[in-house]
Amino acid sequence: MPIAISHVVKRKGHLEPFDERKAYGSIYWAAKSAHLDEKAAEKIAESVVAELKIFVRQKHAVDSREIFGFICQKMRKIDPDAEYMYRTHLDIS
Repeated sequence: MPIAISHVVKRKGHLEPFDERKAYGSIYWAAKSAHLDEKAAEKIAESVVAELKIFVRQKHAVDSREIFGFICQKMRKIDPDAEYMYRTHLDIS
């Protein structure tokens, strides 16, 4: 089923198309940075992204802070160390 969301409102106010691969990559990176092995990192990323897609399915646009909070909440339940790495990583680009 395709996701209905079309855009994410970023921190600086601009819009970007929703890309689940970005969320997956960030979650995977955080899990690996928390010293989890590849399989565990993949499992966490797949699980959280599956729930994220359900969360955003009915929205046309969603604020990036909502996505960030949602991911933190889900990751905290699975692996607090990985959630900490996700929460404290800032995109400086």
